[in-house]
Amino acid sequence: MSDSKPTVLFVCIHNAGRSQMAAGYMRELSGGRVEVLSAGSEPKDRINPVAVQVMAEEGIDIAGEQPKILTTDAVKESDVVITMGCGDTCPIFPGKRYEDWDLTDPAGRPVDEVRPIRDDIKLRVEDLLAELLPAAA
Repeated sequence: MSDSKPTVLFVCIHNAGRSQMAAGYMRELSGGRVEVLSAGSEPKDRINPVAVQVMAEEGIDIAGEQPKILTTDAVKESDVVITMGCGDTCPIFPGKRYEDWDLTDPAGRPVDEVRPIRDDIKLRVEDLLAELLPAAA
């Protein structure tokens, strides 16, 4: 078993909603056992306030996060790359594990429509975490 922590990169278009929620869950649920990155192909200037609100309901604060541009280096240093609607803008490198999570974009949606997206993300992160850290699950 390797001593190094696995690195997971969550990517969506604006890095303001889905990828930030997924990164928040992964940081929280892994207890620091996974290195977490998030980025967007066309990042917004701030996190979606509704995403911040629904994550706060879960006790996870993502308000201080800042959307970041997707870089080749971020993909290179990641073991797992999770894409969420960014299409072909994500660079592909051999030997990386890629998953595309088909999730509704929470942008512009009311809180009652974002909560189910958040809950779906949580289940997917829990499943991924169980695969990455099977002994800890």
